[in-house]
Amino acid sequence: MNIEEAWDKARQQTEIVRVRLQDLATFEATVVPYIFLAESSLHAGDTVIRKGQVMIEKPAILLPGLSPHFEGFEFAQDLHLSEESVMTFLLMRGVQFPSMKYKHQLSSLDLIEGSLQQALGQVEDQLKRSEDISTGLVVGPEEAWQFSILLLVGALVVRSAEGDLRRILEAWRKRQRS
Repeated sequence: MNIEEAWDKARQQTEIVRVRLQDLATFEATVVPYIFLAESSLHAGDTVIRKGQVMIEKPAILLPGLSPHFEGFEFAQDLHLSEESVMTFLLMRGVQFPSMKYKHQLSSLDLIEGSLQQALGQVEDQLKRSEDISTGLVVGPEEAWQFSILLLVGALVVRSAEGDLRRILEAWRKRQRS
């Protein structure tokens, strides 16, 4: 599968079931834990569960340049692409990420018996019972998981932008008064 096919598949099939309740931090790093579910491409009727986190360093919207840095997303390993190719591809489609470092860390990759819908119900129930308000839950295609996770991160960046701008202006005003 080439990058265009992977992107289109992720864009069309990714469902962000829930996002973290809090916005991204404006002046410090934010850890965004996630659970990604996909139908297994190797074992029909089973579900792949990928758990991990994305560390977003210095997530303020006003940073120099348009050069995000993606680390740990395995673009080279899974899609045979360089990070620069991925950034160029996204930019040419009008998808821009603020110039921050997005560091992916996988914590577990499991295959469970049962349908995607059964797994989704179990994971949602588990997150509710544990009162977890920081873990995102994403369903998408197994072979384009990287783009599905980037869609989750992008949704958080967009949602946090207004609050970021307000906090940046408040900090600037405080410095001006000092």
